[in-house]
Amino acid sequence: MTTVNTLSRRTLMTGLAGAALIGAAGCSPAQQQSQQSATASASAITATITVRLWDEQVQKAYDASFAEFSKANPGITVKTSLVPWADYFTKLRTDVGGDTADDIFMMNGSYLQPYTSGSVIEIGSDFDALKSGWAQPAVEQYTLDGKLWGVPQLTDGGIALYYNKKLLNDAGITPEQLTGLVWAPGGGSDDTLLPILQKLTVDSSGKRGDESGFNGSKPKQWGYSAAQDLQGIYYNFIGSNGGQFQDETGKFVFAGAESVEAFQYIVDLINTYKVSPAASNTNDNGDFTRDQFLQGKIALFQSGVYNLKNVADGAKFEWGIAPLPAGPKGAVSVVNSVVVCGNAKSKSPEATTKVLQWLGSTQGASFIGSSGAALPAVTGAQAAFNEYWKSQNVDPSQFAKQGAMPAISAPAGENYGAAYGAWKPIFDEIFLGRTEVAEGLLKAQAAANKAAGS
Repeated sequence: MTTVNTLSRRTLMTGLAGAALIGAAGCSPAQQQSQQSATASASAITATITVRLWDEQVQKAYDASFAEFSKANPGITVKTSLVPWADYFTKLRTDVGGDTADDIFMMNGSYLQPYTSGSVIEIGSDFDALKSGWAQPAVEQYTLDGKLWGVPQLTDGGIALYYNKKLLNDAGITPEQLTGLVWAPGGGSDDTLLPILQKLTVDSSGKRGDESGFNGSKPKQWGYSAAQDLQGIYYNFIGSNGGQFQDETGKFVFAGAESVEAFQYIVDLINTYKVSPAASNTNDNGDFTRDQFLQGKIALFQSGVYNLKNVADGAKFEWGIAPLPAGPKGAVSVVNSVVVCGNAKSKSPEATTKVLQWLGSTQGASFIGSSGAALPAVTGAQAAFNEYWKSQNVDPSQFAKQGAMPAISAPAGENYGAAYGAWKPIFDEIFLGRTEVAEGLLKAQAAANKAAGS
């Protein structure tokens, strides 16, 4: 359990063993040699390299990192560009197809596969001296057919609960009561999560969710952040109930009995018990629950380390981090890492490689860690991340603990984007309560597999 002092700075995204996340990793002689090579004078190269990102907080860290890189490589200017997550992969597909993509671009594993046929460079022998310093789960996630297709940058441990200490106090709940919470399909006496969420939910007249006369259609605050959030919410429920979203071949199988139970539980939290915001607010706004938490209107916000900086900068109240609720199969979380890929059609391939080498070095990645914006997938830079949060009186180790536990694999596939586009409108109707869960999931599964060609 972590309790955090009030932080008043203003506010401004998918497994490692716990020790790997929270321990300082040394820099080997080979890494040092490669870092020196990456930062050596590049007077023979004159180029402007562009780097595309989707995260504003991380962009600030990259800008600082590239300023340092350019001091040692005066002929190379590096510029970042920000494309919002909602449009990122649609625009990337268009730009890669039209040969207008940036020299380097951030990549999520779910969308990688279509780009490995000539659109991105292999991370080959030029990076051998650095590879031992990269988080192994990230390397494995982005290795296809024996080839690595990106330089690891960010990694998540697992998912946990951010809590608002005042809202817990008002409901007579202690942070300690959040440890060991269990959800049960269909609720019942084995379910300890729902009663807590009901106590933390309040309507406009002051009635709590477990009190007679409670009117959930007129909310003042919600207990929980249930929403159509793959990484933060529904993947974790599926995994903790022993279900699958995709099988070993990549086929979508989320209409199985265990997954139906998981989705039904989430939908009931929203539409039956009304302990979470209506799907009309969250289906098309992935930041809604986070923003409501920061405004003091959600007591428990389930998310990952990728939102740690957002919470720390935006919360004007005392907050903390508690374990992920467990299901019948335990607390099973989704884990994910992010890489940067080199554009195979870059007009400055040598400079692009030098920038990628810098980003894969401890020195280059340390700017991400020291900003606290994200946990670096370059293990030597993780110490800077932990030192930053220690200086803020924040202990992020709960994410590391979850990351060391069993996990459900992040989604992937050559046509993942098309599959997502096929299931999303059906999921919208399920979360709105307008389509029955089991029926809707069967329809969405068939649509996703057809779109994916499986």
